[in-house]
Amino acid sequence: MNREVYNSPLNTRYASKEMSYIFSDIEKFKTFRTLWTELAKAERELGLNITLDQIKELEENIDNIDFDKAAEYEKELRHDVMAHVKTYGEVAKSAAGIIHLGATSCYVTDNTDIIVMKNALKLIANKLAVLIKNLSEFADKYKSLPTLGYTHYQPAQLVTVGKRATLWIQDFLMDLEEIEYRINHLRLRGVKGTTGTQASFLELFDGEHEKVKELESKIVKALGFEKAVYVSGQTYTRKIDFQVLQALSQIAQSAHKMTNDLRLLQNLKEVEEPFEKNQIGSSAMAYKRNPMRSERIASLAKYVINIAQNPAMVEATQWFERTLDDSANKRLSVPECFLATDAILEIAINVTSGLVVHEKVIEKHVEQELPFMATENILMEAVKRGGDRQELHEKIRQYSMVAASRVKDEGKDNNLLELLVQDEDFAITEDDIKNILNPKKFIGRSEKQVEEFLKEIVNSSILDYDTQYKVNLKV
Repeated sequence: MNREVYNSPLNTRYASKEMSYIFSDIEKFKTFRTLWTELAKAERELGLNITLDQIKELEENIDNIDFDKAAEYEKELRHDVMAHVKTYGEVAKSAAGIIHLGATSCYVTDNTDIIVMKNALKLIANKLAVLIKNLSEFADKYKSLPTLGYTHYQPAQLVTVGKRATLWIQDFLMDLEEIEYRINHLRLRGVKGTTGTQASFLELFDGEHEKVKELESKIVKALGFEKAVYVSGQTYTRKIDFQVLQALSQIAQSAHKMTNDLRLLQNLKEVEEPFEKNQIGSSAMAYKRNPMRSERIASLAKYVINIAQNPAMVEATQWFERTLDDSANKRLSVPECFLATDAILEIAINVTSGLVVHEKVIEKHVEQELPFMATENILMEAVKRGGDRQELHEKIRQYSMVAASRVKDEGKDNNLLELLVQDEDFAITEDDIKNILNPKKFIGRSEKQVEEFLKEIVNSSILDYDTQYKVNLKV
């Protein structure tokens, strides 16, 4: 690492080597050369004067890139694509005269961008599947552990720890579906020429429209796509970039929501993210166990949500067939959005592979609130035993206020149940109360919902992914 220049934390600290490589110069310009080679092959097959020896030389030198030479040419020509055309021609000498034949710069730049985004989306999809698998195992393990549900961050009806995790899983499943949709519907720019009319290729093939169409079809299929965009200006519509980055934004939203929940749960000491043996929570407060990984996810998520708006501005302000004010923005926002999303998933996989659940703390919190939640059940049981519903309801209301005051104002335990047992009008014993207060009776279908969701929805959704993927987390 060069310590004398700015280095992006996305490369040096957060994102994986795999994602960084996808957006590297070597991958970009190898793809340029692959596109030029496929163009030449297709043009030869359709009758242009290009030899097999020229094709062979192009293929043999796809990886042989002299970046220093390309930089020299770019400094002279002030054009990065032509700099690489000349650099390629110096090692594939016999083919130098037919490289980029009939094409405009966007033939390589735009098609490369689509190819790179597709490869990056595939990596994102696989990591999403790993994250979903981690959360699924967690949900299954704790599917029957009662815990306080919260609405407005106030104690509400009981759920289970596993049931809560299914809310996170469902969000990530929706994200995976969106990523898969984008992968399956990405189209290359294709072979469209300078303003999208294919005029240069029509000239090359002496006005034969079908050959121009076949040229594009051959290249699209050779590069692993089914179709190109129907029409284009000089570039593919920048709406595609927006659609892709919005899919990444959705992942960031889901991860932020999940880690907000985890940070709140860690404050309650109910669930904690992994904490290494020698990890320092605070430079001053040695006892602290800060949820720093969840906080890092939240921080990166805000960045992704924000920069994902860039392509919307670019798309909205393009003039006619193309203006170049898309280029600098695109070079920054697209790779960085992918790198930051990749980092979010790397950290989230790490966090969810080692979540710590403190069951005794959860039980204690349930015990503190359950008496209030059980009053309806107690009321119904007392009425069955001959009590007056309205009178008993008023007594419960009054006792609840007394018990709440005891908890809030005096810092003592909740004694609501003792007050009810002592009141003869309820005809309730301590054993009756214990039976009524079984937390499992207050979780509804939580356990079954988890089982059904995992079996019927989740498992099939990630079946085709490599969920044994291991992350390289830079903590």
